[in-house]
Amino acid sequence: MKAVSFSPANHCNLKLQKYPIKQPTLANPIHFNNHQNQKPSNKKHHFPSFSIKASKTPQTPLTKYPNTPPLVVVGSANADIYVEIDRLPAEGETISAKTGQTLAGGKGANQAACGAKLSYPTYFVGQVGEDAHGKLITEALKNGGVNLDCVRNLSDVPTGHAVVMLQPDGQNSIIIVGGANMSCWPEKLSDEDLEVVRKAGVVLLQREIPDLVNIQVAKAAKSAGVPVILDAGGMDAPMPPELLNVVDIFSPNESELARLTCMSTESFEQIGQAVVKCHKMGVKQVLVKLGAKGSALFIEGEKPIKQTIISAARVLDTTGAGDTFTAAFAVALVEGKTKEECMRFAAAAASLCVQVKGAIPSMPDRTSVLHLLQTV
Repeated sequence: MKAVSFSPANHCNLKLQKYPIKQPTLANPIHFNNHQNQKPSNKKHHFPSFSIKASKTPQTPLTKYPNTPPLVVVGSANADIYVEIDRLPAEGETISAKTGQTLAGGKGANQAACGAKLSYPTYFVGQVGEDAHGKLITEALKNGGVNLDCVRNLSDVPTGHAVVMLQPDGQNSIIIVGGANMSCWPEKLSDEDLEVVRKAGVVLLQREIPDLVNIQVAKAAKSAGVPVILDAGGMDAPMPPELLNVVDIFSPNESELARLTCMSTESFEQIGQAVVKCHKMGVKQVLVKLGAKGSALFIEGEKPIKQTIISAARVLDTTGAGDTFTAAFAVALVEGKTKEECMRFAAAAASLCVQVKGAIPSMPDRTSVLHLLQTV
């Protein structure tokens, strides 16, 4: 995936919007059965974890688990304008798209939608404009069960949007317009703003909002003992050391890792060398998404944990696959699973994601992910 981003001027009027929440439902407890010596989590979550069999009994609303520390996603929300093309246009060339449609997306919104779709209580913290695109996104997240109490509406800045050029093999190229994602964030977030972060079970960040915001959020989470996962996707700019120093898991893909470290990442050995540079920059765990080659988790001083892909029956659209992987990994992590189990669960979720067009529409539910894991 290739991406280019642009941002508008920094002026706006701010409103905090309260949205009624349609809570997702949760299947009965889920657990893996292939790890006999699994170590239990130190945290107690009043929330069912992975189960080997789906029950036929009625599903239970998330409101039954008020003490569950939620997944909190702080990040971007975009309207994704999809155009399906046979090939990318050459310089100066105009081509016709076969179809076009606008869907809710953005890395932050994608990850929040995925967390809720996997039946884990999820909050989204972000900004949208008071326009049709903002309404499209908030309705998609609300209908998916994401808590939107911390979403802000900006009256003078448009909602972020992206043009997604989708080719027949499912690969895409993306141009991002930052809009509300990059505008009018307070220079200093208040304690009230950060309360939901401190009460989280895990926090997910990306780089489609200002680094200044990510740094404050990560520091607040760290001070409260909440793990932080930073997805490297977003702006193509140097990574602030101040941010990496307060992140627990840094998750780039191969190209993002290469840009960050200015090193080649064509082979697994080269990827390992680039990760060592990340360790020296302050982050101890690096989760690298390797596309068709799977993924690998590098923990400083330990042997890398590798996860192959779980083959998809067909690949229609890779948009959102990385976000699905990251969010699914986070859900498994906060439920106390081993790192190997987290990666396997994430691989299954990503495999299902690429078989459906669109980002948020392609996010798989928990039952589908567990069913796939039972068959591989």
